Amino acid sequence: MNYPNEGFLPETIAKLRKELEAAGKNYKIVAGEDNSDEYVNFYFVGKFEGKDVIYDAVLYTLRLHYQSEIYELAEHEAAKKFPDYHGISYEEDENGNLKPLKAEEEEVGWFITELIMDMEEEGRVKVQEFVDIDTHHDYGIGLDAALNIETIDEQVIRKFVSDFNNDSLVLDETFYAFESEEEDG
Repeated sequence: MNYPNEGFLPETIAKLRKELEAAGKNYKIVAGEDNSDEYVNFYFVGKFEGKDVIYDAVLYTLRLHYQSEIYELAEHEAAKKFPDYHGISYEEDENGNLKPLKAEEEEVGWFITELIMDMEEEGRVKVQEFVDIDTHHDYGIGLDAALNIETIDEQVIRKFVSDFNNDSLVLDETFYAFESEEEDG
């Protein structure tokens, strides 16, 4: 039988099932530096078109999704205003401190910051809970989901996997906007 990728192979699925059983969990965290209390990458076994498959899932908070969307929009606007802009690169000196940005990068940075503040104030960006499935993923099936929760912990992931697999996941269709948190300095 021809399988699209390794995440569809019965032996790969059986191996993950065995790991999950031994751990007493319905998911396995994928180690990575991006994982945080607002973003977690994990695997779980589920069904797709009636067959078992491994889902390569990313679950993040709605606040993080909002921040990502608004930053992407601001970066797009910056690229239109500054044709030579290709992202800001932060470099560290030998002591691990950030080196000052070049004048052009600093100007773009301020432009992006102002745009974000304006967009937040005007409520131009709104987001809602979602689950996106990617059937052309390189391992199993890709799944991206954003939930309106403060943090992602073991209980949240366990419930998400259970609800998804039982087809009882209910998404909040309300649109939300968030404000950037002021950093105390």
